[in-house]
Amino acid sequence: MKPILGAAFAALILATGPARAAPLGEDGARHLLVRTGFGATAAEIARLAPLEREAAVDGILRATGTKATLAPPAWVDEPFFPFHKFAALPAEERMAEQRRNAERAFELREWWLRERLATPSPLAERMTLFWHNHFATGQQKVRSGQLMYRQNALLRREALGNFGELLREVSRDPAMLVYLDNAGSRKQAPNENFAREVMELFTLGEGKYAERDIREAARAFTGWSIDRDTGEYRYRPFIHDGGMNTVLGRTGRLGGEDVLEILLARPETATFVTRKLWREFVSPAPDEREVERLGGVLRDSRYSVKPLLRALFLSEAFWSSANRGTLIKSPVDLVVGTMHTFGIRPLDLRPAATASALLGQNLFAPPNVKGWPGGEAWINSATLLGRKQLIDRVFRGNDGMSEVAATQAPANAMAAEPQARLRRVMDRGLASYAVDWDRFLRDVGGGDAQGDRIARLVLAVPPGETPVSGAAGPELVRQLVADPAFQLR
Repeated sequence: MKPILGAAFAALILATGPARAAPLGEDGARHLLVRTGFGATAAEIARLAPLEREAAVDGILRATGTKATLAPPAWVDEPFFPFHKFAALPAEERMAEQRRNAERAFELREWWLRERLATPSPLAERMTLFWHNHFATGQQKVRSGQLMYRQNALLRREALGNFGELLREVSRDPAMLVYLDNAGSRKQAPNENFAREVMELFTLGEGKYAERDIREAARAFTGWSIDRDTGEYRYRPFIHDGGMNTVLGRTGRLGGEDVLEILLARPETATFVTRKLWREFVSPAPDEREVERLGGVLRDSRYSVKPLLRALFLSEAFWSSANRGTLIKSPVDLVVGTMHTFGIRPLDLRPAATASALLGQNLFAPPNVKGWPGGEAWINSATLLGRKQLIDRVFRGNDGMSEVAATQAPANAMAAEPQARLRRVMDRGLASYAVDWDRFLRDVGGGDAQGDRIARLVLAVPPGETPVSGAAGPELVRQLVADPAFQLR
């Protein structure tokens, strides 16, 4: 009798267990896929919906790779063009080299967008973009597509690896050393830019250090440089300041490696990184108690990123209905997510890269050392109109474009030119960005519930405006993507 009672009790426990033991369902699957990747298709949602939270999260984490699946532009393996030779070129050749660098920057952006569409691991690409913004570095100052590509490969390799290792590698990365002016930092004149950003933007956050700490850390990082001819990292001991210095209370003959270890030992570092990941994946307003708890997960794992993400994705806050549809899509989210969800696979992705840039997110060219601020900063009068134009062009063809341009053109002359360029991109470049409606509707499935399934696939939250009665298929989609809710994830 006891074994029977035991079995019955176990069955009761399973039946009344925590919510996370239940299948995700379509809404939960969509939420997880959109937050950890770029958009979601009906087929992807259907595959994930029967799984319970833990299995779904673990599956996504297991699938993350460390290398891009698509080959980069061939020039990334060409011999490095030394910076010092550029200044010696005749004016005409310098201009040609500048044009070549600009073209390579475009090719690199297009390659990365295509990788996002092709990758079997969208989370790896989202995290690579997250670190690109955390360790912000820009092509315009670095002036080398090869160095920017090498950094991108580094960010992907450690995207879900170890933050401590990533910090050490990025701090020696040639693109970063050039961008933050440390390549020429020497004991006679330590440059404080690098030391300041390592503390303020990479690890501790504002207000967690003193100006003296910056000055002393700058001395420790002197000699961290690059080889002029190869573009590789090179330590130059003869320009390193090997004297005694004190950083955050620790005194000694500190080198750059010592400073990084001091920063990693501070609890504020794990909290700072965790808070940024919360804003990336959960909501714009972090729950500080949860941030402290999750920061402990990062510290206890010695800065391994996967355990933190697993804890974050299994937290009740991540799944809370109150946090759904609270994150504004970045331009890359909007462009890539739309293309992925609706199966748009054009041969030329340069118009998509240009549209993203004109909407405020130019890959490999963040606005400054702080990166893109994100959130509500993505939306202003100019970019809101641009987002409408992008959606209108993709889902309506040429219908309405002239009317939108004529009636809603920005009054500010400074904003008018970028919007005019964006309209040209829409009219010419995006002409081939067409939805395969037959395939999309087939994947969604037919029947009386098709409209409801489409709405739940396209939007993270119910639309602000009820679709016109009787709208179905492509017309229903056009109304839904025009709703403000489509800008949220």
